Amino acid sequence: MSNNAKIAVGGVAVGLILLIWLPWWVSFLIVVGVPVAAYLALDPSQRRRLRRITRKELGR
Repeated sequence: MSNNAKIAVGGVAVGLILLIWLPWWVSFLIVVGVPVAAYLALDPSQRRRLRRITRKELGR
């Protein structure tokens, strides 16, 4: 199993646990907030490059 697959499986497991233990809106805030926080943590030049490349090229 590749590293990306392991991360995906772990993310799904954590998501299911969060849905069981927390109210749905808290889980939603976590699911939306983590990628937004990661995007905002990038430098302006990194954000421009991320917007410029296509989704297929993100894994390279």
